[in-house]
Amino acid sequence: MSGNGFDEVIFEIDGEAVPEEVAEEAERISRSSAGRGKRFLDNALPTATVVGTLIFLWWLASALDIWPEYLVPSPATVVSRFAEKLASGEITIAVLTSLRRVAIGFAVALILGGALGLTITASKFLGKGLGSLVLGLQSLPSICWLPLAFLWFGISETTILFVVVMGALPSVALGLRSGIQNLPPQYERAGRNLGAQGWTLYRRVIIPAALPAFLGGIEQGWAFAWRSLMAAEIIFFGLGLGQILETGRQLSDLALVMTAIISIIAIGVIVDGVVFGAARRAIRTRWGLMGA
Repeated sequence: MSGNGFDEVIFEIDGEAVPEEVAEEAERISRSSAGRGKRFLDNALPTATVVGTLIFLWWLASALDIWPEYLVPSPATVVSRFAEKLASGEITIAVLTSLRRVAIGFAVALILGGALGLTITASKFLGKGLGSLVLGLQSLPSICWLPLAFLWFGISETTILFVVVMGALPSVALGLRSGIQNLPPQYERAGRNLGAQGWTLYRRVIIPAALPAFLGGIEQGWAFAWRSLMAAEIIFFGLGLGQILETGRQLSDLALVMTAIISIIAIGVIVDGVVFGAARRAIRTRWGLMGA
């Protein structure tokens, strides 16, 4: 008997007696871990299968000598070239340089794009005047900004950052506008009824409610920023993954070209899976769309 007069319910876990609440918590943790493991397999298995199949077909094409080695280097040749560049530190420096550039440029695009998105949403006049302009900017290939940036800033880091910002900014602005415009009007009415007005209404109610849709615009902005950076680095003389790509082209070294391409794709996939994957899970959990 317990001190309060009620019988304490006892369960056994691994042969040891434990209170009921401890057993329930252990079972909940076990179910949660099993669910995470299943989600990981559901996501990782298809990707691993596709990647493995592509690598096998690549190896098969090189092994059958359908094309010359200098046109289709084998996976082993590309891995060897990657290891060589990694050992020399060239790949590491290039990756860090490119990540620094895209981080700075994308951060600026988030700030400016967010401000622009709020502006064209809050003001009907500016929304009509600037909305179509921003949409037009989004359709403009990022590489078109390079001649203008070279004339304005010369061959400098500012040129690269300008191209990255202009590549990402329209998607961020339009993503926020879409998220806010598609909100049910009940959100705004509820916020006003609770006394929220002006910037407080946007900060406390509208922007948080628009986050799920806004995240899509941010992800698209990141993709455009990364693509814009590679385009700028190919032309820009200096460090970066784009410049390794251009060096491989100049030397007719397809193994080096493929090393750079695979590195660029891998970074994009990792950022999407780690950074944006965590953001998507956090937002879904916050909105009750999935278990914590």
